Amino acid sequence: MIRSVAALLTAALLSVAAAHATVRTESGLSESKIGVTETYRVNVPTEKEISTTQIRLVVPAGLSITRFQVTPGFTRTVTRNADGLVTEVIWKGRVALMEYARFFFQARNPAAAGDLTWKIYQTYSDSSVAAWDGQDPEKGPASVVTVK
Repeated sequence: MIRSVAALLTAALLSVAAAHATVRTESGLSESKIGVTETYRVNVPTEKEISTTQIRLVVPAGLSITRFQVTPGFTRTVTRNADGLVTEVIWKGRVALMEYARFFFQARNPAAAGDLTWKIYQTYSDSSVAAWDGQDPEKGPASVVTVK
């Protein structure tokens, strides 16, 4: 029993460590419920020898962001569609070498089950961009939250 629990914990930690920039629920889950208001967190570690200076999040269709938690040291801008829904969020600030940042927001989940695929673009101080959008899953997997 202890070995199976340890194996599950190790697998969970490895999947988080390998996931790079991710979106999860506030409690760290990759699942949520249909139609509820959920608090999500964007977790962004700096993986290069230089600082992260910008994080751009593309919001999945069907999700409605209602508010953001203030993140000291960062400015935030949002892009909205014609219906007023947030479609993109950009945080600018500095995440130094060996640091990570978390950005929290609340959103209303879609009314139907499915996967929320999050696209995150992490810009470094040399203007290079790490694309965590699933275009090349081995280099930059997209973060997915399943709504059931």
